[in-house]
Amino acid sequence: MVNTIEAIDLFCGAGGLTFGLQNAGIKVLAGVDIDPNCRYPYEENNNSQYIDKSVENIQGAFLRKLYSKSSVRVLAGCAPCQPFSSYSQGKRGTQDDKWKLLRELSRLVLESKPHIVTMENVPKLANHSVFQEFIKTLKRNKYQVTYQVVKCEKYGLPQTRRRLVLMASRLGEIRLPPAPEDTCSETVRSAIGSCRHLHKIDAGTNASKDPLHRSAALSETNFKRIKCSKPGGTWRDWDESLRAECHKAESGRSYPSVYGRMVWDKPSPTITTQYYGFGNGRFGHPEQDRAISLREGAVLQSFPRSYKFTPPGHPIGFKAIGLMVGNAVPPLLGRLIGRSITEHAEKHF
Repeated sequence: MVNTIEAIDLFCGAGGLTFGLQNAGIKVLAGVDIDPNCRYPYEENNNSQYIDKSVENIQGAFLRKLYSKSSVRVLAGCAPCQPFSSYSQGKRGTQDDKWKLLRELSRLVLESKPHIVTMENVPKLANHSVFQEFIKTLKRNKYQVTYQVVKCEKYGLPQTRRRLVLMASRLGEIRLPPAPEDTCSETVRSAIGSCRHLHKIDAGTNASKDPLHRSAALSETNFKRIKCSKPGGTWRDWDESLRAECHKAESGRSYPSVYGRMVWDKPSPTITTQYYGFGNGRFGHPEQDRAISLREGAVLQSFPRSYKFTPPGHPIGFKAIGLMVGNAVPPLLGRLIGRSITEHAEKHF
């Protein structure tokens, strides 16, 4: 019988990875982050403590004390992806402060010596020297390392999301299983269209029984635009009078998906931190004249509908929830990573 598997979740956010790991049978001892908005959802939904502290101020000795002596130790570190994201448009250089976070993860691996390390980030990170430096450090310290770009929809996420997943172990080779070949993709309809709790709402309103099922208000012009928008279509479907000046310019013609509607029978586009805004991507509801709600975005990220993001009676901020949901590791991907770890530990212990 394998020893207890214990994990610490660095850069834990609202708890998507922790929730998935725990569903896979891994005991997550603590999550570490510096966003005060994340403490409530992390602790309310997960049997784990939230440590409000920068990883730069944490030492490996502190982490080692959290683990049980006989446990299989896992360190997860999904550093913020902004320096490597395509949304950064290449404007950040190697001196960006957030580049340091991957090096801090490397330091904590060396100091705490976990059996298994995992991290998740945007695919473009694999092209950066800081990532290759991290891999070399792991290998020099006897970790076997694998990494791959995961098409999350192939594993059942109702969203086209590409993520770089690294797994490393001092016990032997570890990797994610291949995606099932015969699995039908989950879709927007299967995620939010068939949920009887996600009642029809208008733009700028919320459901009485779920304050998070709330959609952003629309201007008069954007309301006219969404009424003219077709599922899977573009702003080119609109009357000329509704088109924005930036779309008429040559530089705007390569962004056809903004102000678009989702398609019922396809996965949603990638849920970003601004998914609640109709003009921020293809985030229009497939048939209701509004952007998807905060709750619908969380469900498309594979958070359960009951996942709590704010204390009862607390004001719900679109920006705060958008950051928590859009930056999260989808719990479904967390569970997949967790199952790979448990199977690996059972094989080697």
